[in-house]
Amino acid sequence: MKYSLQTSFAKLTVILFIAILALSILGYFVTATNAQSFCDGAIVCLPTQPVGYLKLAHVIIAGISLIVLWFVWRKAWREQKHHKILLPLTTITTILFLGQAFVGAIQSTRGYPLHLTVLHSLTAIALWVSLLMLVYFASTLKEDGKVEIRFGFRQRLKDFWILSKPLIVALLLVTTYGGLVMGGKAFPSASLTFWTLFGGALAAAGSSALNQYIDRDLDKNMQRTAKRPLADGRLTPAEGLSYGLALCLISYYVMAGYVNFLAALLSLTGIFYYVIFYSVWLKKATVQNIVIGGGAGAIPPMVGWAAATGELTLAAWILFAIIFMWTPPHFWALAIVRMKDYEKAGVPMLPVVVGEEKTRKQILIYTIELIAVTLLLPIFNLTGVFYLISALVLGALLFYAAWKVFRLGGNKNAWMMYRWSSMYLAFIFLALMIDAVI
Repeated sequence: MKYSLQTSFAKLTVILFIAILALSILGYFVTATNAQSFCDGAIVCLPTQPVGYLKLAHVIIAGISLIVLWFVWRKAWREQKHHKILLPLTTITTILFLGQAFVGAIQSTRGYPLHLTVLHSLTAIALWVSLLMLVYFASTLKEDGKVEIRFGFRQRLKDFWILSKPLIVALLLVTTYGGLVMGGKAFPSASLTFWTLFGGALAAAGSSALNQYIDRDLDKNMQRTAKRPLADGRLTPAEGLSYGLALCLISYYVMAGYVNFLAALLSLTGIFYYVIFYSVWLKKATVQNIVIGGGAGAIPPMVGWAAATGELTLAAWILFAIIFMWTPPHFWALAIVRMKDYEKAGVPMLPVVVGEEKTRKQILIYTIELIAVTLLLPIFNLTGVFYLISALVLGALLFYAAWKVFRLGGNKNAWMMYRWSSMYLAFIFLALMIDAVI
């Protein structure tokens, strides 16, 4: 393979490399000489001593680096939509550069907490690795890409929105906010609410996009998913991968910078659980995919709890258990309705492997176990009377839906179980929130 700098994109990446290298060197000397003390100003500073010009030069080079980075990012998204390496690398490099600046700014206002200091160092290492790989792979390009406009801006915006699975994100945010309110025993501040939910939304949306990237070929074989943006070809795999990685990275910086380390770590754990453990391995490997994989969707309320308290207690783990037990009957009901789809796609969902009759029985069993788990909170005196009554009423309605699936069968009852179980989860967490503040 020949390497050259014949393309304009490759030349831009080299300019970016030189600019960031100069920025890093200047940054070292600014820190070593304490030059920032002799050049005051939030953005552009006026030196009071000769050494202060180091800080001014650092600011100028930072601005130049950002401009070059913008052109590299823009060119990649316009001309390298089909390149599965360059587009993700460009996107990651951009986020890491901005993340490095973000963490540095946060540190300057909050001192230097250990987790941000470590994050700052890891980001610097990751940025250089990503940048070097970007220059390397850009040098293998034989010619500049062509700008290809297949769909209008509105359609592309809609497709990226679909890629985020907004309905799932909304349900996860309800459980996150439930943990936030219950953990703090009150409605949290507007700032904590915004950053926790914003970071959670980015993590959930990014994970959903990566899930669709992984399942893009499988989705083509299922009627329910065949029209998804990646399966249908409206977005390229490189775009889906880049979008998902960007949202996941940004979510961690938001959580670490504006919430706390534990919440950020839990959110990151949820991303890895869903994307790697479930999507890559479990989904096609075992009939227990949904049972074990349910842990990914059960993490958001723990994130909310950690955001409010900075720790995890028994109540937080019970919230985890509620969603963990809720996941199998919810998705098995859908699997009954879409059994032929899953069979065609080769996904070993329970009704495909053991049949509909045994699946209906398992839905009833897990529903009973779920209701029992929801009652652990009042048993351990962690909630009040309002939640107890709500859990009993909601549990009875859910049991009735599961009983109809078990006794009568049919897609109609299974579909009603699927729809009602979604509302059940939202209502149970609404009851938790009301109970926590009254």
